[in-house]
Amino acid sequence: MSKAHFGLVGLGVMGENLILNAERNGFSSVVYNRTREKTDAFMAGRGSGKAIQAAYTLPDFVQQLERPRRILMMIKAGAPIDATIDTLVPLLEEGDLLIDGGNSLYMDTEQRVQALESRSSGYIGMGISGGAKGALEGPSMMAGGTRKAYQAIASLVETMAAQVEDGPCVAYMGPGGAGHFVKTVHNGIEYGVEQILAEAYDLMKRGAGLNGQAMADVVGAWNQLEELSSYLVEITEVCLRTKDPESGAHLVEKILDVAGQKGTGIWTVISALEMGVAVPTIYESVNARVLSSLKAERVKASTILDGPTVTPMELGSVADGMAPLRDAVILSIITSYAQGLALLRRGSERHNYHLDLTSIARIWKGGCIIRAKLLSRIQDAFRKAPQLPNLMVDPWFTQQINGRLNNLRTVVQAGAQAGIPLPCLSAALHYIDSYRSPRLPQNAVQAMRDCFGSHTYERVDREGSFHTEWLA
Repeated sequence: MSKAHFGLVGLGVMGENLILNAERNGFSSVVYNRTREKTDAFMAGRGSGKAIQAAYTLPDFVQQLERPRRILMMIKAGAPIDATIDTLVPLLEEGDLLIDGGNSLYMDTEQRVQALESRSSGYIGMGISGGAKGALEGPSMMAGGTRKAYQAIASLVETMAAQVEDGPCVAYMGPGGAGHFVKTVHNGIEYGVEQILAEAYDLMKRGAGLNGQAMADVVGAWNQLEELSSYLVEITEVCLRTKDPESGAHLVEKILDVAGQKGTGIWTVISALEMGVAVPTIYESVNARVLSSLKAERVKASTILDGPTVTPMELGSVADGMAPLRDAVILSIITSYAQGLALLRRGSERHNYHLDLTSIARIWKGGCIIRAKLLSRIQDAFRKAPQLPNLMVDPWFTQQINGRLNNLRTVVQAGAQAGIPLPCLSAALHYIDSYRSPRLPQNAVQAMRDCFGSHTYERVDREGSFHTEWLA
C-alpha cells in the first residue's frame, strides 16, 4: 500500500470535511479517530471509494504516512491535544510536522511550538474558520509557528483554502502562537457581529412590531450593500425566513433564548484586558451570552422589576431598509472589527508576531465566518497606512462614522427608553464617543485614587508626578 500524503487525527465534523477537501484536491490521506466505530462509519460512508486509508492505532497511522509526515489534529483543545502530542512525538522523526487545527489558547501553542521544535519536529498552530461547509469547500486558515514549518504545508493548505480575487485565504501569520491568536480575535469579532445582528432583530420585532418575513426582507436588503454584505448578514436573513416544519411559525421564535459559547470570545476579552486594549463591543457580546444563560432568573425578575411599556419605535420603513437601524448596525459592526484589529496590533507588538493586518484582512475575505465586503475596505486602509492606530480614523471609515453617528445615537436612545437591552449597539456608541473625546473624566478617577491610596497623578500644566493630602 502506498504511503499517504497527509494524516488526520480526529473525525469530528470539521475533521471529516477537511480530509475530504484535501482528498478532492489530490492529496491522499490516512485517518485515525479515538473510537474505531467513528472511523468505520466514515470509511463506509463519506470516505468510501476515495484515496483515504484508515488506521486504528497511532503507530499504524504514523507508518502509513510518507515522510516528512504532515499530521493535522482536529481534537478538543487543552489536555486532549497534549495527550495526543505526547503519544505521537515518540513515533515521529526529524522533519515531521504536527498541526493543531482546533481553537487552542494561543499561549499554549507558544509552549508547544518551542517544545516540538527543540525535538526536531515542527509544530503549527493553525486557526481554521468556515464551519463545516467552509472546511469542505475551502476555509480561511491562519498558520503560526516557524516559517520553515509553514513552507512544508504551503502547497497543501493553499490548495485547500477558499480562493478570492487576490489569492488563497491562508497565510503565515507569524511565530509561536500567532495563528491561534489571530483566530481567537477573529472569533471575538464574530461574537460582536452576531450580537449586533441579534439586537437589530430584537428592535425590529419588539420595537417596530415586524414579522419574520418583513425582518428577513430588511436584512436581505442590507446584504446588498457594500457596508453590510457578509456571510453573517446572509445567514441572518435565512434564519429569519425559515419556517418551523411542525407549526408553520418562523423557526427562530421557537428557539430558546440561551446562547452557548466555546471560550474564544472570553479569551479575546481576557487578552484585551491583559494588553490594555478597549474592546467594549466584543466584551458586551460575551456578556450578553452569559446573561442569556440566566433564563430562570430572568423570567422571575420580569415579574418583579418594572420597565417601560414598549411602544412602536421610529426605526424607518421596511421599504427603505429601516435606515436608522441600518446605520446603527453598520457602525456597530465597524467597531467590532476596529477593536479586534487594535487587539491584533497590540498582541503583535507584545509577542513580536509582526502581524500583517493587510494580509489578515485578505484571508478573512473568503471561507471564514466573518467574511464580508467590508474587509476589502479594511485591506485598503492598512495597505495605505500600515501603522494606522485605529480603523475608525481611516478616511473611508471616518466618513461612515460621521455620516451615520446620529442614527446610531437615536437608535440607542430609543432602545433605552423602551427598555430593550442593546449591549453591543450601546457599547459601539460609547466606544466612538470615547475615542473622539479629547478629554475624558479619568482625571477625577486619578484624584480619587490619589486621595484614598496616594497613587499620585500627573498634571496638564507641568511635568512630573504629584500627590496631594486631600483629607488633611
